[in-house]
Amino acid sequence: MSSIETIAPTQSSSVFTLFSPKLLPATLMLGGGVTLYAVESYITATIAPSIVRDIGGLELFSWMTTLFVAAGVLGSITVATRPKGMGLRAVYVVAALTFGAGSLVCAIAPTMPVLLVGRAVQGYGSGMLSGLAYAFIRFIYPQPLWRRASTLYAAIWGVATVLGPTLGGLFAAGGAWREAFVILVPLAVIMAFSARRLLPDVADDRIDTRTPLLQIILLLAAVLFVSIAGTIEQGAYKAVLIAVSAALVAAMVLIERRSEVRLLPYGAVMLGNPIARLYLTIFTMMLVLTSDIYIPYFLQTLHGVTPLISGYLVALVALGWTTAAFFSASFTGRQAAIAIVTGCILETAATASLIPFLATATPFTALAEFAPAVIAMFLMGFGVGLGWAHLVTRIIGIARKADEDKASAAISMTQSLGGAFGAALAGVIVNSAGLTHPGGIAGGLSAANWLYTLMAIPGLLAIILSFTIKPASA
Repeated sequence: MSSIETIAPTQSSSVFTLFSPKLLPATLMLGGGVTLYAVESYITATIAPSIVRDIGGLELFSWMTTLFVAAGVLGSITVATRPKGMGLRAVYVVAALTFGAGSLVCAIAPTMPVLLVGRAVQGYGSGMLSGLAYAFIRFIYPQPLWRRASTLYAAIWGVATVLGPTLGGLFAAGGAWREAFVILVPLAVIMAFSARRLLPDVADDRIDTRTPLLQIILLLAAVLFVSIAGTIEQGAYKAVLIAVSAALVAAMVLIERRSEVRLLPYGAVMLGNPIARLYLTIFTMMLVLTSDIYIPYFLQTLHGVTPLISGYLVALVALGWTTAAFFSASFTGRQAAIAIVTGCILETAATASLIPFLATATPFTALAEFAPAVIAMFLMGFGVGLGWAHLVTRIIGIARKADEDKASAAISMTQSLGGAFGAALAGVIVNSAGLTHPGGIAGGLSAANWLYTLMAIPGLLAIILSFTIKPASA
């Protein structure tokens, strides 16, 4: 099937085995796809003000992110719902070329509506690339390396939260936002042509290739509504949009449970099934983690921290994720199960600890004053990274043979949904708590207290779920 069959699947293999001569090409291809999706999300957020100043379209500002996220979810779904007989390598080629085409449209866009078309195309291609990374794991690597590969992809997302804004800032500082898209075009073309040589041509082993159109429509509508909710200021409208989005997801779940044509792997919408609890744990952990988007604001408003320093401090969340991912990469069996439970507890406790550590009006002028909040931010990401790869590996490992593509694609989809719902929910909380009215220090204090109190609650659900996840050897 591929050259990886000649590699001994030893339990002692480390993450660095992924970069051995025989695995390096595929690792670069799959890791590169995840990198494009992750980094591009943050680069565009950073250069967006420069884009608006150049071509206008301030009223459509939020749609640059909204369309990218929604299209990315659709792209990850496409990996599992692709036409019958279409192999994963062919999907990779299409995904890379689609991403490149979207980047080119963005680079030459004369107006905001044209740029939004490019962002949607770009998001669709990058969503496929991200989903393909998990779909290819079982074909590229021996099973003992699945966890290491998942660790690598998790680490990429952590690094992207630092690398993306940094690169975006460089382009924005020079007024070169178009160049930020231009450089992606040849890169995407190279990836597309390299795929035919560096990725195995695996057979399409799906049994049911019918498209669950209704579930896809409901899910995409839910993503759009919740993404829009995260971009408007009125708290009442936010709440309504989130409620509508939640209702659409509930409707999708009900249809999924009764339909013969499924979007998700078998058991994913039945809480009594282990795979459903794994996905729900991923969703809740991402939802809680997204509360970090307001940390820079609170640092600047409540503690007098400069924008530059606050940006680097919030990057500690990403550093924690990446550090924990590599720290726990060698865990197996009971160790892995404990890592998942410990990670959920750490993330929840760290989020709640920001109430006394961050929701105060004390200026941070000395290291001792920074330290508690810094440790809490690091542990938020550390908790997620500690169990993430093991959650992913368990999903791939227990999914039915005919559902393995669906199971892999749903990982990226669930991650995006958790982030989208988390951002929207956080927006509702802080605006309802007075972030803008009365605003200032009083509003910031109220918003911070309510945000980290309420956003820690889903973490309790993640903890409960984590205790039900059995070791892989059980």
